[in-house]
Amino acid sequence: MSDQLKYIIGELNKEPFNKGFNLIAFDSLESTQLLQVLTDVLAEIDPKQKVDVREEAADETAIRIVSTLKILKYRPTTDPGQLPTSIVQGDKHVVQPIIEWLLRNKQKLKERAYLANYLVRINVPPDFLADAKISELNEEYETCIKSFTEIHKEYVTTKESGFSTTDVKKDIASMEDEKEQLVKRIERLKRKVEASPNSGPMLAMARNLRMERDRDDQLKKQKQEQRNLLTQLENRIKRLQIQIKEVTQASIGTTPSGLLQRIEEEARVNTYMVKDKLPSEIGAMKRSVQQLTRIASEPAMGQSELDLINQKIREANAEINQLMEKRMLSSESSDKLAGLGALRQQASISRRKKEEAAETLHHTREKLQSAEAERDDHHEKLKQTGGEVVKGDEFNKYVNKMRSKRTVYSEKYRQMAELRAEAGVLTRTEDILAQKYEDINKDLSSVEAQRGVSGFRNTQDALENVSAMKSEFDTMKGRTLEDMSEMVEKLTKKIAMKKAAVAPMLQELRPMRQQFQELSQTYNEKKSAYDSMSNGFEGNRSKLEQDVHALREETLAMEHRFHYLNALTQILEGQAQRTEDEMKLYVSSDTGDKKKSMREQYTKKIQEQESLGKNLRDKQKSVRENQDTNVKQVKMWRDVERLLQAKLQLARRNGGHIGGSDSDQQPSKQGRMAGSSATEDRLVL
Repeated sequence: MSDQLKYIIGELNKEPFNKGFNLIAFDSLESTQLLQVLTDVLAEIDPKQKVDVREEAADETAIRIVSTLKILKYRPTTDPGQLPTSIVQGDKHVVQPIIEWLLRNKQKLKERAYLANYLVRINVPPDFLADAKISELNEEYETCIKSFTEIHKEYVTTKESGFSTTDVKKDIASMEDEKEQLVKRIERLKRKVEASPNSGPMLAMARNLRMERDRDDQLKKQKQEQRNLLTQLENRIKRLQIQIKEVTQASIGTTPSGLLQRIEEEARVNTYMVKDKLPSEIGAMKRSVQQLTRIASEPAMGQSELDLINQKIREANAEINQLMEKRMLSSESSDKLAGLGALRQQASISRRKKEEAAETLHHTREKLQSAEAERDDHHEKLKQTGGEVVKGDEFNKYVNKMRSKRTVYSEKYRQMAELRAEAGVLTRTEDILAQKYEDINKDLSSVEAQRGVSGFRNTQDALENVSAMKSEFDTMKGRTLEDMSEMVEKLTKKIAMKKAAVAPMLQELRPMRQQFQELSQTYNEKKSAYDSMSNGFEGNRSKLEQDVHALREETLAMEHRFHYLNALTQILEGQAQRTEDEMKLYVSSDTGDKKKSMREQYTKKIQEQESLGKNLRDKQKSVRENQDTNVKQVKMWRDVERLLQAKLQLARRNGGHIGGSDSDQQPSKQGRMAGSSATEDRLVL
């Protein structure tokens, strides 16, 4: 306990707390002060916990601290149910271990508190999730949590990878320097090119050459893609042919009833796999995942907690064994129950066999799939290397060859077995001799110790080893010098031989160089003629492309104008038709048709709006005329209300109702108010 207090006081006296505690002062803190210290430590981990305990209710303090500790995954040493009560009471035996745990794991808990702000899920009741908007928001919230988790993992990985901002800045600075150098180099090249004659055509030719090379690369890529696609299609055709062949061979000698029976068996097996085996495996996996999730969500346990859990497991196993022994001793069931037990045993055996058969079938199918995949890989490798699959007579020859090799292999294997047996005998002999050698060494050591010359044999062996190593080193040194001299002589001879061999080649090369220069000159002349013709054709083609582009744009503009005028014509026709219908209704002698006209409808609406405006103006006029009277009346009623409240307060203060004195004074008040009403409007009570 003293070590715990020393650690807590030492940490609280450092930055950023600077409490200045000592053992006596900290141990004598009151419950409120101790809770304030705990809150300050929590505020250092999570800034949202920075509150004054004196201004907070006790139950709110307990709920806040307990919820924060639950998020931080604190495991109390006492009963978890008594933790809120102990925190409210400020029990130092509970609060001080919490403070120590927080201070020891401060950096880790800071990260956990930061992540809790974004990863602690909100429990939405299922009734609310029935709403589409709330369900959509909840799904978006879950998506945001997943994206935050992935981004945080990437951030941690990047942080731990060793990259720093200084390195990045240095890389950026070096890249900027390289960029400046490249810009200067490009400017120099531009000036050099501009100074040379015919720079424009040469640049155009270089541009065209680059474009043609890019196009050539694209065509090569497309060609390679088409080849790959063709290879895939050929492989697919071969697989389908093999499948057709297998199906054809399997269908030879079969009857419809046999096929139907085989399909029914496969259907029964697949039904069992889907309905019985796979759901049980999925359920077991889900239970395992739930258990692992629950274990992962719990905080790490110490050795004492693990020992306690192991003790509980041993006690439970012992209790189970005792119950089974009691059951076996007291089991005197009837024949009926014995028969039922036998049937149950047979059912369990058949179920187990069925599960084993299903498991064997599952593994066999997996092996078949892996074998087919391996076969396809081998076929693909054979295709890439230019080989082919061996078929027919070649395969029979290959089998006969392998059989002959198998005979040779069997003979060699028998010889190897004999050699292994002999090697085992020799190894055993070596072990026996080594053991005897150790015994002799021990005897020699004891004799040397008796004679007073202990270690003489080891020293003699060491000297012999040193002399042997020295002689080997001297021999190696002499051999190295001889090898170097021989190597120099060989190199000199090789150089002379190469010079003699190269001399006629050089003589043949001289006329070839002259011929190459002549051909290069001819090539340059032909190339210049080709380039001039190519430039002329390119100019004509670009001019034609521009003309075609201009005509296409003109055609498109005319089409747009045609569609616009067509739509405008349709609109005007609709308006003209509407005007004509309106004139017919207006000229018609039928009153019903006249009422349908737009003029009559708009006239009726105008009259309705005018009458409505007139009524509103009349109401406004009456309100303005009675405004002063209404304001006075409201003021008088407020005065009456205040008067009644004053009387009620006076009556409550006197402890009773209004007495006779008030009743005696009432006539005089009424008289005064009645007398004053002759000149002013008064409210008489």
